[in-house]
Amino acid sequence: MFSASQEEHCAPNKDPVAYGQLVVLGYNGSLPNGDRGRRKSRFSLYKRAKANGVKPSTVHVINTPQASKAVNCKGQHSVSYTLSRSQTVVVEYCHDKETDMFQIGRSTESPIDFVVTDTVSGGPGGEETPVTQSTISRFACRVVCERSPPYTARIYAAGFDTSRNIFLGEKAAKWKNPDGHMDGLTTNGVLVMHPRGGFTEESKPGVWREISVCGDVHTLRETRSAQTRGKLVESESNVLQDGSLVDLCGATLLWRTADGLFHTPTLKHIEALRQEMNAARPQCPVGLNTLAFPSMQRSRDLTALEDKQPWVYLSCGHVHGYHNWGHRSEREPNALRECPMCRTVGPYVPLWLGSEPAFYVDSGAPTHVFVPCGHVCSEKSAKYWSEIPLPHGTHAFHAACPFCATQLGTTQGCAKLIFQGPID
Repeated sequence: MFSASQEEHCAPNKDPVAYGQLVVLGYNGSLPNGDRGRRKSRFSLYKRAKANGVKPSTVHVINTPQASKAVNCKGQHSVSYTLSRSQTVVVEYCHDKETDMFQIGRSTESPIDFVVTDTVSGGPGGEETPVTQSTISRFACRVVCERSPPYTARIYAAGFDTSRNIFLGEKAAKWKNPDGHMDGLTTNGVLVMHPRGGFTEESKPGVWREISVCGDVHTLRETRSAQTRGKLVESESNVLQDGSLVDLCGATLLWRTADGLFHTPTLKHIEALRQEMNAARPQCPVGLNTLAFPSMQRSRDLTALEDKQPWVYLSCGHVHGYHNWGHRSEREPNALRECPMCRTVGPYVPLWLGSEPAFYVDSGAPTHVFVPCGHVCSEKSAKYWSEIPLPHGTHAFHAACPFCATQLGTTQGCAKLIFQGPID
């Protein structure tokens, strides 16, 4: 017989419970300079060894700044609502053993679990371009997951800083609800969109809403930083669903549940599809040379063009190898080209396989291309993302390629690829 310690040692290690994953739109599998520490293109949320969730407890109405400091010195979490120079409402939060909390923001300080910086759409060669002034909050939002099945995940605006405080200043939108509890919005807001029909082949875009500090759902403000809040939407909640999008005004995150990821195509599946396409030996209809999609590792480096790289005329979808004719403008050689197969004039770009599995709504073959960036994925995935209006700046919305964040064409977001097989 084993002793207790031997039994424990011999027992298989239990896999940690996975709550889900947050994936930043605009990165094709990893950050341009590689994923490092808390700064990466995706963040997996696992059940913590010890619960670190918090929930509202005591409310203090404070009329002097000194008293406010006294409340905040206890080392416990709190949210401060500054109503005027002479009055602040401080809501203390106590430990919640039933939940785990994960914080997301631009800050690299220890309270932040997932460091997110501004996404630069379609940067040349996929390189990171420094943003001079970020619009993402240092402590942008927090996701709170229940430690018991079904492991419900909820999102809240704002995260607790190093002193365990969320501070809403005089100019922040804030109010007292009819039931007496205080609530507010962050400067640029945390927007959420739950897709209709889940994250499947049948999914349709939902409606963008704003989430408050206490997790209530509101219609959008007139602009991101307007001081007047939108209307309360009581029929909706802050519970994240598979495929929910979270926008932090500078970066958009996709939430995938553990169950959703289980049914998502794997990297191995996408690699098998790539090899299958290459095994069909597609040919350039003009040069008659065999084309081949580059490996997924090379697909993340948009400068690593290869001789066999497939190119496409986006207006018609005809796939070719690279050639140097058909220019319609000497000033911008690649802006407009005439397809030698059908004489259609349009952009001519290299094709890249979309290699972030979380963005696929199905396991279909990569038959469609996003316009104008050239990223390739399944038909249903391409059409789904082409229909989603993603927040851009402080008040604009437009569809974008999930793999590189390039704004999609307004008249044509994606196109079907037309390959020519081998003549022999």
